[in-house]
Amino acid sequence: MKLPVLPAYYYLDHFVEMLDFVQKTYGSILGDEHSAFIARFGSLSRDARCLLIRMVNRRGAIFNRSLFSYPEITDLELAAAELTAAGHARALGESDYPAFVACLPKDVLITGAQAAGRRDVRKSWSKPKFVEYYLAQIPFSVAAQHCGGQKFIALDGTRPIEFLLYLYFGKTEVDLKNFALRDLGILRTNRETSFNARFTDGDEAVASFYYSQVLDRLDIKSEAVYRQAAVDILGGPACGTDYATDLRSRAAHQAGLFFEKNNEGALARQLYRAGSSPDCNERLARLLYSEGERVEAEELLQRMIDDPESDGEHLFATDFYARKFGGRRTGLYTELLRSGRAITVDDTHRGNPEAGVSGVLRREGSRVFYAENVLWHTLFGLLFWDELFETTQLASGFDWVPHCLKDRSFRRLFAASIDAKLEAIECGNALAIILRTIAARWGRPNGIFAWDHVQVEALRALLEGTDPSGISRIVRSMCDDFRGMRDGFPDLMVVRDGKVSFMEIKAEGDVIRRNQLTRLRQLGAAGIVAEIGRVDYRFDPEQDYVVVDVETTGAWSNGDRITEIGAVKVRNHEVVAEWHTLLNPQRPIPSKIVQLTGITNEMVRDAPLFANVAESFMEFMGDGIFVAHNVNFDYGFIAYEYERLERRFRFPKLCTCAGMRRRYPGHKSYGLGKLCEIYGIELDNHHRALCDARASVQLLNLINRKRYEEVTESAEAA
Repeated sequence: MKLPVLPAYYYLDHFVEMLDFVQKTYGSILGDEHSAFIARFGSLSRDARCLLIRMVNRRGAIFNRSLFSYPEITDLELAAAELTAAGHARALGESDYPAFVACLPKDVLITGAQAAGRRDVRKSWSKPKFVEYYLAQIPFSVAAQHCGGQKFIALDGTRPIEFLLYLYFGKTEVDLKNFALRDLGILRTNRETSFNARFTDGDEAVASFYYSQVLDRLDIKSEAVYRQAAVDILGGPACGTDYATDLRSRAAHQAGLFFEKNNEGALARQLYRAGSSPDCNERLARLLYSEGERVEAEELLQRMIDDPESDGEHLFATDFYARKFGGRRTGLYTELLRSGRAITVDDTHRGNPEAGVSGVLRREGSRVFYAENVLWHTLFGLLFWDELFETTQLASGFDWVPHCLKDRSFRRLFAASIDAKLEAIECGNALAIILRTIAARWGRPNGIFAWDHVQVEALRALLEGTDPSGISRIVRSMCDDFRGMRDGFPDLMVVRDGKVSFMEIKAEGDVIRRNQLTRLRQLGAAGIVAEIGRVDYRFDPEQDYVVVDVETTGAWSNGDRITEIGAVKVRNHEVVAEWHTLLNPQRPIPSKIVQLTGITNEMVRDAPLFANVAESFMEFMGDGIFVAHNVNFDYGFIAYEYERLERRFRFPKLCTCAGMRRRYPGHKSYGLGKLCEIYGIELDNHHRALCDARASVQLLNLINRKRYEEVTESAEAA
């Protein structure tokens, strides 16, 4: 696809677009410095405005003017001089020295040092070595003189610009390149709703901007940055809103962790107290306890129990208090894991235990849906679509998540309609609201859920198989604090005899996280059954294995096509079903392939296309394990055919070739024909799919009997 050509004054036009939007939307909270910048910017020549915007969009704050090359700017030197006179640019100063040296190429550093009379430099030095040498041995004025410092220009007075961009984008790390990505079709934006200010109070906007910048700088992860961040956090502006307070708390938590690890407990405690979020309170309680401040730690825990900010905070405080002050030896996490139901899952499912458990539960007669956070996000987004996306809750076309969910004002803003929809849940009318939203808004982009993950049957089962008051209680919590409830929901929703329960899957070595434990307890408190499923990996004779063989027009899965599929389903070492078809590959079969397989063009001319049998084969696979001799070949061809149909094909794999090598070592060849010869397996029509699949079944049974013996011996040894 050919990308559109951007106009010459593209960046200038969009900067003006941003300014107009911010002035109209945030005029009441802009300060004198912002108004002064806007007026000053408007008085600049077009060349100067274009150059300022170009520099704002480049990385760093200092630039070599001789490298500027912008077709929309007529006189770069005159534009640079005008920006300097207006206070938007300046010559380099001592504070720019590290950045100046770092941006110079190595050959300039060599010649500059030599011109300065430094004879001890070596051309073999690395660039970092040169930078270190310059900063330690050569004064800034000398380096600027001999390395072309007069050609450089530095941005100055950019804080008003950064603030205006923050108001527009809601983030500190973005710039006007987002407009280019939008207009080139690379970045999708929201153009189907009305917009409103994310901040309506100037002090809130300033505090949020301030702590967002602190958080942004912490990504650098240097000691100097953390020390400056501590000063900025402890001496920063007051926070009058939850959103600004949350930003300060996140910054305080990150900085506090650094100083705690650096054995500077006093400074870490100061930062955690400045944050006062559940995360900060947890670290503060742990730190106080570890440093022997037991009385203060106990008082803090009691405050967290009596007046918790979240369920997660209450959970930590009650657990920690019980273990440290109440005499209980094991934590809630350990107790919950131990109490979970043990489920035997075939060890071929390692890496995807949820699929293994799902298969076991389906064999027991349950319907199983992959739920995790997706199901609850979908329920919330569809139920409250009008409040979230048909009002003025988005702050710009680049926003996808309404700001009212970030600053926890959603409940306050829409209390009446929220109560009405919670009542609809309790009265059994929520599904009708959801289906109307799906019919009217299908495919509309949003930041809450993905349309291709919408499972109507799962939503129906949840609403019809669960106590409505329980669902209402969970959704109410999401309305109160969506950000705090955004994750941690159990992996699977299980429907048995019309009743719904949830299961969090934990395999060997997995730990249960705080948010997961919190959700399990919330669901339980709401009357919704939720439990841990502990996976016990071993050979499971009741597991279905689908042994597959494909014949193709060649060896390249992305270019060649399948001509035949044979599949045999095995359970408890016995064949229970077979599936077979020829396929029209929609291209000629090479003569050497005809000689190898015996499958001719005439045989496949009237055969079905893969698209015609795709559903049938998927049903045959069921919850089975995909088995083949050199499994990646067969699996790759079939997975690519589903990809062509924009469908997902994902199953655990078992390779009979690799399995025989591991459990029956010592053979010179592990090709299917040779192994059949060694073990007396019938292979009358080699290189025909069903024949090869049947032969591979015998190899699978050899492997699985060994696996069963290994499990039995291990159990007896224990």
